[in-house]
Amino acid sequence: MKTEFEPEILAFCCKYCAYAAADLAGSMRLSYPANIRVIQVPCTGRVDVLHLLKAFENGADGVYIAGCLEGECHFLQGNLRARKRVEQVQKTLAAIGMNPERIHMYNLSSAMGPRFAEIAKEMTENIKKIGPNPIKYRIKQKGDER
Repeated sequence: MKTEFEPEILAFCCKYCAYAAADLAGSMRLSYPANIRVIQVPCTGRVDVLHLLKAFENGADGVYIAGCLEGECHFLQGNLRARKRVEQVQKTLAAIGMNPERIHMYNLSSAMGPRFAEIAKEMTENIKKIGPNPIKYRIKQKGDER
């Protein structure tokens, strides 16, 4: 019996807004897929292109960055820099033959717990449609342990 593909998804979340929204979603007892791994960052502007690409190299099926609302970044333009980096990674993924829809940028306020849960569900459904990360399965076939 074949089991359904459960994607591994990393969410880089701004400490002040998106992580607070994730915390609010938990406090409100909103359910969202357990396959989302939240990584708290001081500001999404600190997430580098290399962090995003390394996530895919290490087997993540999907990645998203969730930061402050545009114009309301606690570090002024961190979320704008993060958006540009996500766009750069989308172009890189497309260039190597991977679906660029595996990575996204979202903007949330700390009061948007329900939206955080929606995003987690949307990402999971989108990645299920796209399928597993092809890099992860090439690594497994080669027996490379990371």
